Amino acid sequence: MVRAVLPESSAKEVSELIDALIPVLFESLPRRDQRNWARVYLNGLVRAKGKKTIRNIAGTGTGPVEQSLQQFISTSPWEWTPVRRSLARHLERSARRPLAWVLRPLVIEKAGDRSVGVGRQFVPQLGRTANCQQASGIWFASGEAAFPVEWTLTLPGPWTGEPVRRRRAGIPETARSLSPAEDAVLAVQRMAATWQLQRRPVVMEVANADLARSAESFALQDIPFVFEVDGSLPVSSGGAGRHKHGPHKHGPHITPARELVDSLRSQRRAVEWAPPGGAADAVTLLAAAPVLPVPCGDRPAPAPAVPLLLVGAWSGAAQPPSGFWITNIGDRPLAQLFLLAKLADRVSLDFAETCEPLGIRDFEGRSFRGWHHHATLASVAHAATLLTGRGRPPDGRTGPARRPGTAAAPPRPLIPGQSRTGGTKVP
Repeated sequence: MVRAVLPESSAKEVSELIDALIPVLFESLPRRDQRNWARVYLNGLVRAKGKKTIRNIAGTGTGPVEQSLQQFISTSPWEWTPVRRSLARHLERSARRPLAWVLRPLVIEKAGDRSVGVGRQFVPQLGRTANCQQASGIWFASGEAAFPVEWTLTLPGPWTGEPVRRRRAGIPETARSLSPAEDAVLAVQRMAATWQLQRRPVVMEVANADLARSAESFALQDIPFVFEVDGSLPVSSGGAGRHKHGPHKHGPHITPARELVDSLRSQRRAVEWAPPGGAADAVTLLAAAPVLPVPCGDRPAPAPAVPLLLVGAWSGAAQPPSGFWITNIGDRPLAQLFLLAKLADRVSLDFAETCEPLGIRDFEGRSFRGWHHHATLASVAHAATLLTGRGRPPDGRTGPARRPGTAAAPPRPLIPGQSRTGGTKVP
């Protein structure tokens, strides 16, 4: 992966913002020297070339500087949750107010077996088994920018079940071995319950087997959600499904989401929208139907069952449906629900263009605490970089930075994630 390095003038602006953010975000760190090492590490993430290891971040100041940074990241007992919460509150107060909380999986492939949480495991995002860490980021996302504010690191069974391994990695006694989806859902619930934030819709991809449980978990806390699902998801509908099962002729239809959505072609409406990254405006066709999720395997359905809405999308009138989402938000136009769902694309873009070059995958230490410290500081560096407008053209679209001395392009009338129309019915 090619690492983009900010020009010195840009890095200076980011460093100035980091200086301003230190007292706001790191107020919970009790000692001045801790806040100073946070500043050193953040500037290193922004300025260091190549992989953002502690040695590279220390730069020419190896020796005592490297040792102090190593201690600050890997063993210092400062709590990361208050810093992340302060970052989230700061972003919520700023002009970058989020429209949704987007959950994005993070897979970090490793060569060895010493990094905390590493193991050989099947990874749906890769479509294969890999020796890796699996994590999830919770991002504040709007049409203009996305910011990671919370992270989970999934711990396979051996990391919580083997006392020696657990002790060496400094894994808390309260940590449990859960699936990445379960870890992410619990993190959202904690944020909603304790971070004192305005509750936003949660956007995430959910496997068929996890849908009912995830929907119930969020419904219990009145958390709105938009779940991207697979077209094979079985759903129960009293409406226009083509196939019905069971002895009750007039009972609910159980059919794959893809087939139910395809039966709604006559109800489609067109929405014109602007994909992130400066791509040409797109037209998507949408339709929706009320459904109930069907239990998968031996997992029971939520009790009482939660009425949901299945949203389907087509990229062309003659093509099969290409996107499927389940939501508990029933009071918004389809265009708004679709634009919420597509905020996942904004997160993917800002991850690739900002978060990854800043080193979110690069931590080489072996401690649970160190991984979370590094992820926290990478999140702050990401926020500082985007809040200065580095790499953002004046119209809010992401793309190549304007060359010095050239005129700014006039703002476009359509910003990313904003619909021009409430929808036009398409036959």
